[in-house]
Amino acid sequence: MKLYHGSNTDIDSIDLSKGLKNKDFGKGFYLTPDRNTAIRMANKKTRLFGGTSTLITYEFNESALHSDLKIKIFPEKACSEWFLFIDANRDRASKTPVHDYDIVVGPIADDGVVLQLTNFREGFNTPEQAAQLLQDKYLDQQYYFGTKRALQYLTKTSVETL
Repeated sequence: MKLYHGSNTDIDSIDLSKGLKNKDFGKGFYLTPDRNTAIRMANKKTRLFGGTSTLITYEFNESALHSDLKIKIFPEKACSEWFLFIDANRDRASKTPVHDYDIVVGPIADDGVVLQLTNFREGFNTPEQAAQLLQDKYLDQQYYFGTKRALQYLTKTSVETL
């Protein structure tokens, strides 16, 4: 399966220590099966940090999904479990990792999700209500790789300057 990573530079080798802590699924390396989503991410990173918009393509060996890796796969639509998982990972007050999964697959939390996270934290809705409000919203998918063991199932196949 092809997965894409949008960046502002080429990545020779993936360094998990460079990942940001408070992302959707925690500190790790993120890819998407959607080329256009990765291109948007590359352009965003370039706007924010400079560099050159770069699309990196990886081949994901799906045998990982049937290996001894610890894997969490959320439904493609928002659900309360995914919503609470995102909320916990994005909690800047937390000093410890929320989970020990090698790979997590699920929707990307976009601005609409962030609004619902804010409403949840301020007590305006429950996780179930937030997930229900997001049911009709298309959310791009993401693959999180959080361990060196998981990265062994990725092979870089091409780099494209955009």
